[in-house]
Amino acid sequence: MKSEITPQEYEAFKSFLQDACGILLGDNKQYLVKSRLRRILEENQLNSLGELLERMRRPGRSMLKEVVTDAMTTNETLWFRDNHPFRILSEKLLPEFADQRKASLRIWSAACSTGQEPYSTAMVIEEFRRQRPGRIGDVKITATDISKSVLEVARRGEYEMIAIGRGLSPERQKQFFTPSTNGGWQIKPQIRNMVEFKELNLLERYMLGKFDLVMCRNVLIYFSADLKKDILQRIHATLNPGGYLILGASESLNGLSDLYEMVQCHPGIIYRKK
Repeated sequence: MKSEITPQEYEAFKSFLQDACGILLGDNKQYLVKSRLRRILEENQLNSLGELLERMRRPGRSMLKEVVTDAMTTNETLWFRDNHPFRILSEKLLPEFADQRKASLRIWSAACSTGQEPYSTAMVIEEFRRQRPGRIGDVKITATDISKSVLEVARRGEYEMIAIGRGLSPERQKQFFTPSTNGGWQIKPQIRNMVEFKELNLLERYMLGKFDLVMCRNVLIYFSADLKKDILQRIHATLNPGGYLILGASESLNGLSDLYEMVQCHPGIIYRKK
């Protein structure tokens, strides 16, 4: 990007991004926009954000819009992020689901990025099954993201060593991964087969079925209050009676106490569908 972002360009780009995927960029995030879009501008021989916006307005530019949205929504993640949601799953939710004798357990991992959250969830379930055989039936984890590129990584289930080192213990690496031919690590079939990846924009209507648990962590912070409320209402509609919602550590429910009941887990808070 050869020229600085003007205030007008920044406001126009903020509007584009919010319309495209709901993300509300804060003030003074020009450095983030520049760093994430620099390669796209170079590849399309564009000199400014204004030129990019003008190019995206032309007919037949849906692919460019998709690439730009992808660049702005792709975030790094790690295995067992924040830890306590996975402890809650292991120590509270899975025993509860097991006592209910469910024929199948359905989980939705929203904004799953490159797959670390749903695969971490699958590992916890596999560990529980080994400790208590026969207590948990069929498991299906639906993992969604708006980004095609991160979903491709997630579906492959193959990670470089630097990615494996972000939050994954040596014991779990040994149990659930095998070395791949190109020097990375491949997740084992019993974990990968639990997870189905789908492209999904949280702003759009979706028909994913019903879930016992929804993990929607560290994504709602990017939305306006109205969009956040709308998404949480639609998540509520996807939950089975008594189903649970887990949000990110810095996220909370405001004004939706008629839909969700707060459950203190010490540490951590989750929400049960009323």
